[in-house]
Amino acid sequence: MASGSGPGGFGRGGRGAALLQALAESARKPGQTEKELSQNTTPQTEPLLGSRVMRSAVASSEPLLPMGRGALLANLRESMLQAKKPEEYSTEQQQEAPVKLESSPQTTPGLFSSSGAGVSELVPKPLGRGSAAMKALLAQEQQQRHLPPSLGRRFDMPIQQHKERPQTDEADLPAQEMAQLRLEDQPVIRERVRFPTVTKIGTEGTPVDLSANYVKVLCKHKGVYQYCVAFSPAIDNRKLKMKLLAEHKERFKTVNSFDGNILYLPFELPDKETVVTSKRITDGATITITVTFIKVVPPEQCCHLYNVVLRRIMYILEMCQVGRYYYNGHTAATVPQHKLEVWPGYVTAIKEHEGGLLLLLDASHKVLRTETVHDIMEKTAITNTQGFQDEIIRRVVGCTVLTRYNNKTYRVDDIVWSKSPMDRFECKATGESMSFEEYYRKQYNIIIHNKTQPLLLNKRKPPKGAPPGTKPDPEFLCLIPELCYMTGLTEDIRKQFTVMKDLAIHTRVTPAQRKLAMKKFISSVNSSPEAQAELAIWGLQLDGSTISIAGRQLPQEKIIMGRKGFPAGPQADWSREIGRNELICPVNLVNWGLFYTRKDSGRANDFARLMLSETRNLGISCQAPFRRELVNEKIDTLVQELRHSINDRVQLVVVINPTNRDDRYSAIKKVCCVESPVPSQVIISKTISKPDKMRSIVQKIALQINCKLGGELWSVKIPLQKLMVVGIDTYHDNARSKQSIGGFVASMNQDCTRWYSNVCFQRPGQELAHGLHICLTNALRKYHSVNHFLPEKIVIYRDGVGDGQLNVLADHEVKQLHRSFSSFGDYSPQCTTVCVQKRINTRIFKKERDGEVGNPLPGTVVDHTVTRRDRYDFFIVSQHVRQGTVSPTHYIVVDDGVGLQPGLMQRLTYKMTHLYYNWPGTVRVPAPCQYAHKLAYLVGESIHKEPAECLSDRLFFL
Repeated sequence: MASGSGPGGFGRGGRGAALLQALAESARKPGQTEKELSQNTTPQTEPLLGSRVMRSAVASSEPLLPMGRGALLANLRESMLQAKKPEEYSTEQQQEAPVKLESSPQTTPGLFSSSGAGVSELVPKPLGRGSAAMKALLAQEQQQRHLPPSLGRRFDMPIQQHKERPQTDEADLPAQEMAQLRLEDQPVIRERVRFPTVTKIGTEGTPVDLSANYVKVLCKHKGVYQYCVAFSPAIDNRKLKMKLLAEHKERFKTVNSFDGNILYLPFELPDKETVVTSKRITDGATITITVTFIKVVPPEQCCHLYNVVLRRIMYILEMCQVGRYYYNGHTAATVPQHKLEVWPGYVTAIKEHEGGLLLLLDASHKVLRTETVHDIMEKTAITNTQGFQDEIIRRVVGCTVLTRYNNKTYRVDDIVWSKSPMDRFECKATGESMSFEEYYRKQYNIIIHNKTQPLLLNKRKPPKGAPPGTKPDPEFLCLIPELCYMTGLTEDIRKQFTVMKDLAIHTRVTPAQRKLAMKKFISSVNSSPEAQAELAIWGLQLDGSTISIAGRQLPQEKIIMGRKGFPAGPQADWSREIGRNELICPVNLVNWGLFYTRKDSGRANDFARLMLSETRNLGISCQAPFRRELVNEKIDTLVQELRHSINDRVQLVVVINPTNRDDRYSAIKKVCCVESPVPSQVIISKTISKPDKMRSIVQKIALQINCKLGGELWSVKIPLQKLMVVGIDTYHDNARSKQSIGGFVASMNQDCTRWYSNVCFQRPGQELAHGLHICLTNALRKYHSVNHFLPEKIVIYRDGVGDGQLNVLADHEVKQLHRSFSSFGDYSPQCTTVCVQKRINTRIFKKERDGEVGNPLPGTVVDHTVTRRDRYDFFIVSQHVRQGTVSPTHYIVVDDGVGLQPGLMQRLTYKMTHLYYNWPGTVRVPAPCQYAHKLAYLVGESIHKEPAECLSDRLFFL
């Protein structure tokens, strides 16, 4: 076939020509020339605008229509079928098929499939760009024409395949076949795969009575009725579909559960197929709407629909949505001294759990600022008259604002300095031109005072479910700074102790207060006639109280320090014992340096003196440091002094910073972790300024320094032999195009007290799992060099993974990590991967004797009822809090290669929360996860480079 723009080509002889020639070659009879083949099979075509062609049927009076490559190929296949007899095709297909193609139970191998038993009923088989048949044809074409291999890769992207069916007179078909044909015309509805129930319950520990912030959802109906909705003529606009169907709302009772293709109803329609008509307003055409019954969906599989019903109830209760959750602005608590406002609200979600259909209900708070964007602009312009625009952009762009006239939130994407409220725009509702000032005056009765203020720009997102490339209308919105209130807390506000203390009065809720808020919500729903009517439509009812569950209290762990051991205590806190016992492995301080400015010389002297005395109780021999007094506070002066003083004999560098400046801290860490690798300790001058707290602070710093030098503080008994415990966490670096940084930490000894650390960078186009695979390989080599054998069991705690990434973690990242074992020959250890989730809304309460609820003790485990139905997971309360409500940690075992009993898996996880050396107590997540978090945060915030290899066997990042 010619590669030019002749008949049968695509205008320039590219992919289309190659495909057509491949199809024609596969249909050539023995002895048939190319000229005869083209005369018999090539449809008449005319080139039009490159790859677009106009076709006309052979010996037909059909008008010319613009067709694409897919239609042209379909016509070619029809012509080839007409040119062949069924017997010839059946014989040649077996004898002269040029390539081996995919087959399925419903089709015979080849370019065309047989529908039914008879060979005469030949129907063209859809040939997608990503199919094996297409790739085989392309491979053959490349060999014949020496095309580059990149041509085949262009067809790796799957395209939507449509079923082809014979053209039949619809009047001759029975109703059942007609309904089936209409269903075939609809897009394929991909339902979620329902996995079997997983039950993993441990037995270790003592029983304890608990309750959780879950409410049972009772359903009177046997399910929800699912219907397929077809429009004739076909309509692509989803909004228009919903509008046409809404005209028959009285017949279907509700159409709010229509997504454009599927309609969910709480009752069954009288007929299996219901046909109604509507008129399209744009052209007056009559649209036939066919609603066909599909199946009954059980209540457990309708959580997405029930959550939509729950959102309507929130609006009925006059709650307004701010972000993801709903809040009540009418009962807001004000903090006038800080210009803040606290809105109470609720976190709600209906999901299927092991205990059935449950409503997650938790009290939440939204902190709003009573100052507007205009107030911030005015303050900035007064304090910084020269570069106020850049300062305003830094403080405003990227923030979320609330417009109280409609209680909606918007993200500020830019500031339009050239526009003002007096600029005019065309109002979409009325079609008239008006100014922004006039619009707000007419619509909301709001008077804008500053007529010259710039406007804020918000880039709208396309609606959910819209096809790729869809742009919202309008794409941008202009907001008035005077009417936009700032939301959330800035980093400067969070650093102010008095502000956070005053906010904690309203946001830090005790278990009793949290339970009271949940009861109030349930009472509001049950006492509202409108809310009850909305629930009654779907046969739903909320239970009157939260659920009760039976948990277990794991036994206290024994903390081992030096030659002694002592119980961790009911609150899992051994801060008093830490200063009275020697460390497991103390490291003597012989050659270390102290850097400080002239005004901090007195505090430096006190710190050095207390270091010499306090380290004796810990079993550390500490010598006097060499001192370097800096002549000024410039960063360059400090960096030069560090580079000049650090050598191979220096064990440690201690720097006393006069202020808490991030750039100064980053400069120190870059020198000490990359350029001249040495453990470093940075102390803020204010931290060691109070004499009454100086002794305890120096003791904590001495413990941290001992860890950075490779020492060990305490341990717990680990029963498993030849075990490696791994922690992985990620950090998104905003300074370098939001690339992800993976922190990797692995244990190197039996007691899990010595750790190997590494980081990996997720560069553009590279997956994080590839870097983690390299980290695990290096960790196994290090483990072998230390112990002279490889671990037989590996437990990986993976942090930083949400629910939407669990399948990616299980199907992709776990396999990448397992690839590391092949580097060591015939080595296949048992490996378990556990996902760690700490940002959850589940709360667990302990029932007291007086009927009240309180925080459960550390070591409380819940592994049923509120757990996932189809996952091996459990909750552990591992820390003690003195204020507010304790938050459990959710553990999901995505790959259980070790096969530990559930109780042993829970005990091992709880043991790991005791080994974080920056706190003499338990933490929320296992110690390796917390170490990985600290490492990834240090690299992402300060270093931005991979730390030196010589520091990998120490906890230099604490």
